Amino acid sequence: MEKVRVGITGSSGFIGSHLVTRLKQDKNIQVIPFEKNYFKDRGKLEGFVAKCDVLVHLAAMNRGDENELYNINVELVKTIVSAMEITGAMPHVIFASSTQYLLNNAYGISKKEAAKILEEWALKNSSPLSILIIPNVFGEQCKPFYNSVVATFCYQLTHGEIPKIHVNSEVELIYINELTEIIHRIILNPPEMTKELRISGTKKNIVSELLSILEKFKDLYFIKKTVPVLENLFLSNLYKVFISYVNYDDYRKTPEIHDDERGRLFEIIKFEEGGQIFFSTTRPCAIRGNHYHTRKIERFCIIKGEAVVRLRRIGTEKVIEYFISKNEPTFIEIPVFHAHNIENIGKEDLYTLIWSNELFNPDDADTFFEKV
Repeated sequence: MEKVRVGITGSSGFIGSHLVTRLKQDKNIQVIPFEKNYFKDRGKLEGFVAKCDVLVHLAAMNRGDENELYNINVELVKTIVSAMEITGAMPHVIFASSTQYLLNNAYGISKKEAAKILEEWALKNSSPLSILIIPNVFGEQCKPFYNSVVATFCYQLTHGEIPKIHVNSEVELIYINELTEIIHRIILNPPEMTKELRISGTKKNIVSELLSILEKFKDLYFIKKTVPVLENLFLSNLYKVFISYVNYDDYRKTPEIHDDERGRLFEIIKFEEGGQIFFSTTRPCAIRGNHYHTRKIERFCIIKGEAVVRLRRIGTEKVIEYFISKNEPTFIEIPVFHAHNIENIGKEDLYTLIWSNELFNPDDADTFFEKV
């Protein structure tokens, strides 16, 4: 099977770079290199379109003087059509339009006019054409202060700036990975003739609601150092994007470490909905625990060393013991109303991960001394 040769104008831009990354993951697709200066070099542009089975046209001017914006966007399409006509190339053209094509502004009008030019070319040559009406796209590496409110808010919130809402309108959003997946499917399944596809966003939000979500992410990430509840795909994608704007220096976290004669203990992860994970080291012969909980359940995971974990139901005398060897990573469930402890019976430090179903609250620790 021959590879599908795909050329992408605007391949170094936000959507273009993500699309290149996605297509390179498909061994049946060859991405034809494109450079911005091809539009000024007819020979290179003609050579480019002649190599394409599919041509994804993403290059466009989004902001600036309205007359210049209109003229550039229309001229880019005319230049591509001219190159295809001269070379006789008839690739499946995928044209990235916008929901703004319905608006009476230079960008929207230019997109409408560009689509019309491509439709005439496709009809004349009986060539497939996909016109994609794309909503607002958000994702990693999107330029702030340009044409993405998500990018602007994320940058401001992670760099100590205060976002301002200029127009509190509704915005329809799609995550970049979702868009590139749609384009990938269209490349592999071209229409017979011209097809206009209105791409639905993942979520519609009022701008103020969007900002409120992102402000919450900021508080949880920087202040509470807690992973938020990501109850749907949109929130999960939005959080990933928020994290991508954090300075690299802020990715490194230093937890508060509690040292005593037994070893050390510190938090690794805290979850907004409740629960956290600790890491502990326990010195040889040292014992941790000798307490019980009435609502807090725990799970011990011994990842290095030798240990014995003991349980005893409150009000009974029977002690259950679990011996763990250093070659046997093991999970031990700690139910409520059971006194429990863990003892290092080896010659090296014991490493343990401890999960609890609720966040530790020193004012309500739900921890009661009881020797096993």
